[in-house]
Amino acid sequence: MSGDYGPKRIVSLQPSATVMLAALGQLDRLVACTKYCADLCPEVARRNLVTVPDSWTANQDQIMAVRPDLVIAAVPYQEKAVVEILKCGTRFLGLAPRTLADIYTDMATIAGVVGALDRGAQGIREMQSEIETMRHSTRGKSRPRVFCEEWGRPLIVSQPWVAELVEAAGGEFVGTPGSETTPEAVLAEDPEVLVTAWCGAGDRVPLEKLIRVRQWSAMKAARQGRVYSIRDEFLNTPAPTLVHGLRALAAAIHPQDFPQPPGLRSMASLAAQGVV
Repeated sequence: MSGDYGPKRIVSLQPSATVMLAALGQLDRLVACTKYCADLCPEVARRNLVTVPDSWTANQDQIMAVRPDLVIAAVPYQEKAVVEILKCGTRFLGLAPRTLADIYTDMATIAGVVGALDRGAQGIREMQSEIETMRHSTRGKSRPRVFCEEWGRPLIVSQPWVAELVEAAGGEFVGTPGSETTPEAVLAEDPEVLVTAWCGAGDRVPLEKLIRVRQWSAMKAARQGRVYSIRDEFLNTPAPTLVHGLRALAAAIHPQDFPQPPGLRSMASLAAQGVV
């Protein structure tokens, strides 16, 4: 017997899953996704798909209205949202990556489910190659200490995969990835580069206010004008689009060696414009 037994009607509850489906050439299977998916995957906007809440605010009725045969969700989750997904009674693939290796596994898993193993393997190789190329490019350079945060209140350190990207981009990651910390603890570490990537904020983190309110003006990063905001989706979406975050990190950590890419904004550049 032969044939395509994979899901024909997929609901994606996080941009990471949508990006992976796009990389696999499988968007035709997608019947609904979140409003955030189009930010990273413009093809979605052109398909006029049904919009559903994400895996933080998932709703059973809205998911079931599109008659899916597979729901894919990914971090971050909220317990009551997971309950809503499970109540649908349809197949559910829940992803919870922490490291780059986990992200590669998730890509291979989705590829297997939709019958696109070759495309999945190719996508993983391309992502690994880009990261290794960057690692080679920064080898032997000075390694400034870098603090990255994914949320401001409470102050949460970026995830382990971001720590891996910082290392590849030629920096030394400060703090425990994924943990909650305090402004005082970060100031005590005195990082040379400060990177913010707040969930849902794009690259619009109020850098000057952040430094002022947290009393970080004496921090090396602030004194040297090395305070940055990187577009949220480029660091917080565990998908192949992380390579955009990698390039932004490299430009923040070694600005003399890498051009400033889209999605990276610095406090220093704002100061030069007279905004600060």
